Amino acid sequence: QVQLVESGGGLVQPGGSLRLSCAASGGTSNDYSIGWFRQAPGREREGIACISSHDGATYYAPSVRGRFTLSRDYAKNTASLQMDDLRPEDTAVYYCAAGPPRILSVQSNYYDNWGQGTQVSVSS
Repeated sequence: QVQLVESGGGLVQPGGSLRLSCAASGGTSNDYSIGWFRQAPGREREGIACISSHDGATYYAPSVRGRFTLSRDYAKNTASLQMDDLRPEDTAVYYCAAGPPRILSVQSNYYDNWGQGTQVSVSS
């Protein structure tokens, strides 16, 4: 079973940037895809980005496309979410999750293993 730990959250002003990291253990990179999700208070969990298990292919939800960039170091078993031009509506707890290989989706039901989350707050 894959264990995931997120880091890098914090408080940033609108227009600023943050870089979130997801460190995985208990598996090899090619065994699973990685997805990023977020949940704001009172709102449903939203899938925002994912990266494939083997070729670096990515998908972004429209809400973050063009502002967020997801990358993966397959050798180190880590994934990073670079978030630029942050807006107050990006405020949420951000989670990374491991899903089946060769699936590129931000539907949460595909994902079995989840990190504990990291808080991102965007405010002036």
